[in-house]
Amino acid sequence: MTTTTPLGRTHEVLNQVPPLVGHDVADDPVLLEGLAREGADWYADDLHRVGVLAGSAEVQEWARLANEHEPVLRTHDRYGNRIDEVEFHPSYHALMDVAVREGLAGAAWAEHKAGTHVARAAGFMAWSSAEQGHGCPISMTYAVVPALRANAALSAEYEPLLTSRVYDPGLRAPLGKRGLLAGMGMTEKQGGSDVRANTTTATPQSDGTWLLRGHKWFTSAPMNDLFLVLAQAPGGLSCFLVPRVLPDGGRNTFLIQRLKQKLGNRSNASSEPEFDQTVAWPVGAEGQGVRTIIEMVTMTRLDCVLGSAAGTRAALALAAHQARHRHAFGSALIDKPLMRNVLADLALESEAATTLALRLAGAVDRSARGSETERAFLRLATAVGKYWVCKRQPAAVAEALECLGGNGYDEAFGAARLYREAPLNGIWEGSGNVNALDVLRALAREPEAVAAFRAEIEAAAGGDARLDAAWRGIQAELADPAELELRARRVVERMALVLQGSLLVRHAPAAVADAFCASRLAGDRGLAFGTLPAGVALGGVLDRLPRG
Repeated sequence: MTTTTPLGRTHEVLNQVPPLVGHDVADDPVLLEGLAREGADWYADDLHRVGVLAGSAEVQEWARLANEHEPVLRTHDRYGNRIDEVEFHPSYHALMDVAVREGLAGAAWAEHKAGTHVARAAGFMAWSSAEQGHGCPISMTYAVVPALRANAALSAEYEPLLTSRVYDPGLRAPLGKRGLLAGMGMTEKQGGSDVRANTTTATPQSDGTWLLRGHKWFTSAPMNDLFLVLAQAPGGLSCFLVPRVLPDGGRNTFLIQRLKQKLGNRSNASSEPEFDQTVAWPVGAEGQGVRTIIEMVTMTRLDCVLGSAAGTRAALALAAHQARHRHAFGSALIDKPLMRNVLADLALESEAATTLALRLAGAVDRSARGSETERAFLRLATAVGKYWVCKRQPAAVAEALECLGGNGYDEAFGAARLYREAPLNGIWEGSGNVNALDVLRALAREPEAVAAFRAEIEAAAGGDARLDAAWRGIQAELADPAELELRARRVVERMALVLQGSLLVRHAPAAVADAFCASRLAGDRGLAFGTLPAGVALGGVLDRLPRG
């Protein structure tokens, strides 16, 4: 008797993990507890709404399309006229519309309710977990507001539109639009982070405007409406506002020479604009360009921390989802001791990053309402957090990707895009060395920032002997001036870990704080994730995993 095998039997799909869709990204105890602790529990319902949208199949499809169909530069129209416009896929505009409508751009600066900046930070984290590239123009728009206030007249004109919840794309006269987006142009090809080596020049005009001439090296979101840029004025490096379209509706000279071909962040356009008799208005005093624009840089650094914490959490969610649904050797992966160690270690990294990120957002909120202590803390802690959280994201995402096996390396499963995105925040707004040196400058020049940082750490004094010992070690390091610059990364890393430890000892469950202090401060772990010591209460840590 001859038997036949039904066609396709060998293609039956078994033991594959269902897609992580239709879930609430904000269903995360770490995020929700931080939201309440930092004074924005009133936002919880809205955060869940954003989280449900971010976890939907529709938005995940927007994210895929916005990255697969990258921005396209159109330098000229069909008649040969210079237009310097960038075209985006409709999915990118859909992502942007939600972000602006939900107040993730500049809206927090116009809302004086306590906790507004914390609410915005939590919303930014939840929403950017779906797609991070479009967060760049959102972040810069948020960050430009405090810097623009250095010119009261310009701020009065533009701030109401920069804080609008209306996404109004397209190049038109700024004051005729319903909402504006902002960008920043600092670096140039000969200087990079050494912005004082900039060669773009600024020449004053009799009507109070200035004319810029030069070539910027990395200016993202070139279709935004306004840009803060640095240029050399007669009195030194200064900050200027450059609109894409002039008040009379004419195009300002903003010649986009090319778009960058980036490792990740592909939905977002990053460009090299050239200025040639480009009209600009001064922001801040002549010669004080760095001091002026640093207000914007501090806020974009905050968003680098938020974005890296969100990216780490998104990767952890994928790994946890895989472990819950995938079976091997007789049981679910999440029940395997070694996988539990890996996931718990990643969960510690994620919880520490999220907790620190929201603490920084709380400092922004309280400093915006007049707290000089919080402003001082923010100055030092933002650089510390930016250095460490952004540095840890690539390693954490790589480990989470490995939990998916070969599927993690496959574009169809989402982890690959998270991995390409992971190094970005460690580079933008100052790479690791820049932030480490910035910490040293603050330690040397800003005693009030040092005092505020010390008070934050010592609020947990006596809570864990390992934390207390680590803090004493940092103080000894700082008391030794020999080759401090050479040791800067080591010092800043330890500062970040002790700051995270202090926050977790005070606010996290005992199992989380104990595991963090044992592994990060006492050094009882290996160099890779998944090397937590025996005796750590893995179950208490894994209880904090995001759901999906």
